[in-house]
Amino acid sequence: MVDLADPAAVLIHYLARAHEGLLAKLDGLSERELRMPRTPTGTNLLGIVKHCTNTEWTYLGASVGRTFGGEHLLVPVESYDSDPQADWYATAGESAAATVALYRRVGVATEQTLRELPLDTVGRVAHWPAERAEATLHHLAVRVIDDTSRHAGHADILRELHDGATGLTPAAPNLPEGYDWAAYVARLTALAEGA
Repeated sequence: MVDLADPAAVLIHYLARAHEGLLAKLDGLSERELRMPRTPTGTNLLGIVKHCTNTEWTYLGASVGRTFGGEHLLVPVESYDSDPQADWYATAGESAAATVALYRRVGVATEQTLRELPLDTVGRVAHWPAERAEATLHHLAVRVIDDTSRHAGHADILRELHDGATGLTPAAPNLPEGYDWAAYVARLTALAEGA
């Protein structure tokens, strides 16, 4: 049970939930399935994890002067000059297992940051405009939780479109059991067509 009187514990809890929800969408899929672009802009499940890894460390690690020893595994800042999508796909040399392991490693490091630094610690986000580049750790953590949750939602949809897998996680599906989804979709389609 999270201690709601402890703001850092609340942030850690919700960031961990976002991690869990995102990673659950990768379960049981092959390297090919994880890498396959699922949208016209190339969004893919493994790329979402890679993006969340780099984003999380940028805001909850590098911006507040932390290190975790794996920075060399992240997308170098200069890579974005030649490929603005550099953190949205795994390269041929980056396996799904290694990408997920790095995400988990960053998660441990950012949890340590949230436990060890006061939430009013001021960080500096290198890629933000100079006049607004400073933000508190609390602000940055909320931003990361928001970003990760948004992308976990993208992963929900990509996975459902791929193989019909739905729900928050396998242990907590949060959808009605035995529901007639075909009839539900037909009802919604009729409503849409009648609009």
